[in-house]
Amino acid sequence: MSFEQTIIVGNLGRDPEMRYTQDGTPVTSFSVAVSRKWTSASGEVKEKTKWYRCSAWKKQAEIAAQYLTKGQQVLVTGDVDVSAYTDKEGNAKASLELKVFSFSFLGKKGENGQESLLAGDGSSSVAKSESAYDEDDLPF
Repeated sequence: MSFEQTIIVGNLGRDPEMRYTQDGTPVTSFSVAVSRKWTSASGEVKEKTKWYRCSAWKKQAEIAAQYLTKGQQVLVTGDVDVSAYTDKEGNAKASLELKVFSFSFLGKKGENGQESLLAGDGSSSVAKSESAYDEDDLPF
């Protein structure tokens, strides 16, 4: 058995959109921009951005729809699928879609002070901020 996964870190390009399949399964779609910056030989700073369409399913879909917002930095792990198409002007284009295995928040904190939300394998866990732990509870 082989297993392939892709990990991306980027910013949400728009708020997530949740819908339901005919059998009632929730699906949330969102886009993530992954940018790379470098300096050319002439000293010019350049940047290239790739857009990934992401789809989260079931419990992950509900969590993504509730907590993710446009501009938020996220780490997404999933299976990438590439498809080719022709745009309205007749130009050949490619699309990257990531079926989400898991995701976590990076960057700014959520409204309720959570540092991150992890979702994977249909389950979720919310990481508490450091101030939520009592030093006496630490095992070291």
